[in-house]
Amino acid sequence: MRAEATLTGGLHFDVSLGSGYRFEIDAAPGHGGEGRGARPMELLLAGLAGCTGMDVADILRKSRQDMTGLQVVVEGERAQDYPMVFTHIRVEYIVRGHGISEDALQRAIRLSEEKYCSASAMLGKTARIETSYRIIEEG
Repeated sequence: MRAEATLTGGLHFDVSLGSGYRFEIDAAPGHGGEGRGARPMELLLAGLAGCTGMDVADILRKSRQDMTGLQVVVEGERAQDYPMVFTHIRVEYIVRGHGISEDALQRAIRLSEEKYCSASAMLGKTARIETSYRIIEEG
């Protein structure tokens, strides 16, 4: 895995990943940034949302759950003394579908957090991760 960040002004970086994906990261304007890109701490939460979301969706599909949509909402609270560390993270899964089994969803979330999602494992070392879910029946 490879990532490259190039300073383009202030504290703004153009980032490219080995996969060819490109994006911008930046510090907040009050901290020397230009407000043109994502903040590094936001990317950590986005990584958690995407990683665990992919896992849960894959596990639900493999267990033949009739899922029509999945949204993962992640909110993090930073430590007062160490603002670069999350102390509490809330993850909410909003699953849409037909007859989704709560047991299957709980299992998928547990497997993602404990076995598959490296972002969850990393962030779980410093933060308490609390999960919840909603199943929205469609059709």
